Amino acid sequence: MRGVGLAELLVVVAILGLLAALGVPYLVSYWQASTLTAGAQELQTILNGARQLAIRNNTSVCVKRNSTGMQYLTNGCAGVVWTGAGTDNAGWIPLVNGVTITAGPAPDVVFTYLGAATPGGQYTVKAPSNAQTLTVTVAGSGRVTIP
Repeated sequence: MRGVGLAELLVVVAILGLLAALGVPYLVSYWQASTLTAGAQELQTILNGARQLAIRNNTSVCVKRNSTGMQYLTNGCAGVVWTGAGTDNAGWIPLVNGVTITAGPAPDVVFTYLGAATPGGQYTVKAPSNAQTLTVTVAGSGRVTIP
């Protein structure tokens, strides 16, 4: 007699079900952590873009924030809204994947034409599906890091 019997088939299905039940929670936590890390890295990229814009245009660039995005203003915080690649019509660069900025420096960060930041500060990025956060730090030198 050849083939697979019902008993063997049920054992294989039970083992696959057990592996799936054990693996899904790890997959979900990995997905949540990856979403948060990607959001923090995106914010780091946006802040570095403002610094590079200030250096390239030999002007100061102010970085304004709201909970879901960032905006560049050239010639300081009372200056002109910069629109370019990645911005909407109002100049906002949205954060993707539903991450939000829950805290940031009280006065907006301004990058000088030399790339220094005044004032430095920390931004807190929150994941969309849980209370996990990551901090993105802007040093006075203009360096942007995720500790």
